[in-house]
Amino acid sequence: MDDIATATLAPGLVERFAGIVGPANALVGEDLIAAYMIEPRDLWRGRGKLVLRPGSTAEVAAIMRLATETRTVIVPQGGNTGLVGGQSARGEAEVVLSLSRLDRIREVDPIGRVIVAEAGVVLARAQEAASEAGFLFPLSLGSEGSCQIGGNLSSNAGGTAVIAYGNARELCLGLEAVLPSGEVVSGLRRLRKDNRGYDWKNLLIGSEGTLGIITAAVLKLFPKPAGREVAYVGVASPDAALDLLGRAQDRAGSQLTGFEFMARVAMEFTLRHTAGARDPLATAHPWYVLMEISSQRSDEDARATMEDILGPALEAGIVEDAAIAQSLSDAKEFWRLREEMSWAQKPEGGSIKHDVAVPVARVPEFLAAADAAVLQAIPGARIVAFGHLGDGNIHYNISQPVGADKAAFLGRWREINDLVHAIVLALDGTFSAEHGIGQLKRDELARVKQGPEIELMRALKGVFDPYRILNPGKVV
Repeated sequence: MDDIATATLAPGLVERFAGIVGPANALVGEDLIAAYMIEPRDLWRGRGKLVLRPGSTAEVAAIMRLATETRTVIVPQGGNTGLVGGQSARGEAEVVLSLSRLDRIREVDPIGRVIVAEAGVVLARAQEAASEAGFLFPLSLGSEGSCQIGGNLSSNAGGTAVIAYGNARELCLGLEAVLPSGEVVSGLRRLRKDNRGYDWKNLLIGSEGTLGIITAAVLKLFPKPAGREVAYVGVASPDAALDLLGRAQDRAGSQLTGFEFMARVAMEFTLRHTAGARDPLATAHPWYVLMEISSQRSDEDARATMEDILGPALEAGIVEDAAIAQSLSDAKEFWRLREEMSWAQKPEGGSIKHDVAVPVARVPEFLAAADAAVLQAIPGARIVAFGHLGDGNIHYNISQPVGADKAAFLGRWREINDLVHAIVLALDGTFSAEHGIGQLKRDELARVKQGPEIELMRALKGVFDPYRILNPGKVV
């Protein structure tokens, strides 16, 4: 790390890179690069001194050829919304390569039901382009107004619609990418079936910019729902939420497009710190479910399905109370309560975070074991658990006890991570469900993925990037 901290860019290198992207897109100076050095959690402060903003795949390729020639480290960056430090430069000699100017939607193909988008297209813009063509691009994240397609694919983003449509990997048919050598792999194929050997595309997806730089992608589109219903549901326990999930899947099948669940404390934080927020139910409940039903027929069909799920569940005592959105604005407000949940923890002080997943059936078991262990270690800790119950992904966050010293609390991050992750692994789960590895979990990955798995990852890194110039110190 000392070598990284003290190394600087070779004389004349800034000018050579500027010759590729133009002086206006070779940013130097703290005022120009500050936005590229600070990440959402403020766990890492990037220490780079140069940010490049190429405007084409050809410019990305030229940058990587020069980087290979000069052994210059390149750190790809999308919308800078990552939560594990994968997009942060670790020293002055590391150059941030922002994909934000590669922001064209090259084509919407209504017959093939795909959209071809460059890496810098903001997710919300891809959603809008699909909608304008009469389709749905279902990837949906709280950061969709700023995260970018390249970053979504590089981190294999999940989000709230995985239960119906899958994660980013399942939504991608083809990629265009630049390898560390500067070679361009033009794989923007629209094939649903292609068994010509190894699938390099799926190596790049989820590799967090360590194997290649994604510059464009072919993404699947789906029919836009004709009807939609959203409900907030109060339940007594995670077991009750799991029972409701099974009933919803049995009744709705692929019409079940959202099934989020959250602890009461998560709701309380959101209500306290979100302007205009109101409790969707008349009384407080220990746990909540946010359920969405989408129909290809009509709003009436979606509502009938929702009522067919909730009615019997209420009679059986599985559901304590429920509110169905009465308007589009109600539905948006219901979802806003969920989307603000991550940010609502900040005003409550320090938060130790976990992005974990366990088999769906074992979610209640995980929560019971983790809660007991955390509260024994930190009496008074406030456990803010919420997430995507339909795929077992829980954001298990721990806010400091009221009045505790923030620095001392955060100083126990590694200790508490180890405690929670040990429970996750004992349940055959993962400590990285959708946020990636980056810098935050790199050492832990090496400890957990011992033997052939980690060695294969390291070997692949060596094949793709023999000079270790593309986002080193991340993932492997």
